Amino acid sequence: MSTDTSTKPTAVYGAMVANLVIAATKFVAAFFTGSSAMLSEGIHSVVDTGNQVLLLLGINRSKKPADVTHPFGYGKELYFWGLVVAIVLFGLGGGMAVYEGITHLIHPSPLTNATVSYIVLGIAFVAEGISFVIALQELWATKGNRGLWQAVHTSKDPAIFVVLFEDTAALAGLVIAFCGIFFGHQFNMPRLDGIASLVIGGILAAVAVYLVYESQGLLLGESAAPEIVQCIQRLAADDPAVERIQPPLTMHFGPHEVLLNMNIQFRPGLSGTELVAAMERLDKAIREEQPSIKHIFIEAEALSRVASHNEVHHQPTEPAS
Repeated sequence: MSTDTSTKPTAVYGAMVANLVIAATKFVAAFFTGSSAMLSEGIHSVVDTGNQVLLLLGINRSKKPADVTHPFGYGKELYFWGLVVAIVLFGLGGGMAVYEGITHLIHPSPLTNATVSYIVLGIAFVAEGISFVIALQELWATKGNRGLWQAVHTSKDPAIFVVLFEDTAALAGLVIAFCGIFFGHQFNMPRLDGIASLVIGGILAAVAVYLVYESQGLLLGESAAPEIVQCIQRLAADDPAVERIQPPLTMHFGPHEVLLNMNIQFRPGLSGTELVAAMERLDKAIREEQPSIKHIFIEAEALSRVASHNEVHHQPTEPAS
């Protein structure tokens, strides 16, 4: 049995290429202009590039096949590395930006070559915008009928929502860096550049804290989306052999890998053969409607009214993937 999460890291690759290009241009601009905000943005882009590498590592490791020590596979590796990304973003990205801002406030230096900064910021904004659009398209393809914010909040794929939040923070940081440099030149107040760096650090820290919160929930084991649970209940209720179903229990092992546990009350009078056939029928229907459900466990009750307290535990054979 394979635990391939079917995660497509298009957004991750797009963000990594964009950040490599942006980091190089920002550091060149920071060298020639002496801008603290530009240096903070360069550090931010380097951190983001490293974060994409960590996400790719998580995606690769999450596809390892199940073994004796991890019978449900390694899908949660992606959630672990998503948490690491959030910590790195907070510590290195936010921390270094705040440090540079404080340093520039204490020891302000005149800003030079403003034109170079504006050109670099414009290039960076276009590159980050392209990366943002790619991540947004990845999310849009999976959001269904949910609103955009709800889709982000309920997404189970760090390869999408982490990149989306990083790009959002990067675009906001570029706007703030532009303001810091522009107004610093206009009013001859280089400390405004340091203040911009502090604000950028605050944005990165806030985004990182939110990503830690989301990653924590996924690592602890979040349930499947409500529409998936409702679909399971509908399929079970529509089966002629089912009398009653308790609320299904679900848990994500990866973005596209869900564990399902159901306790079903079957109609009285079913023979053992009919009961097994009903469970296999239900198992097949659920897998066809919801392919993300990879592991199904059914507890069947009420073989007859007389033996209504007997239980049959059914664990269908996992399909080869």
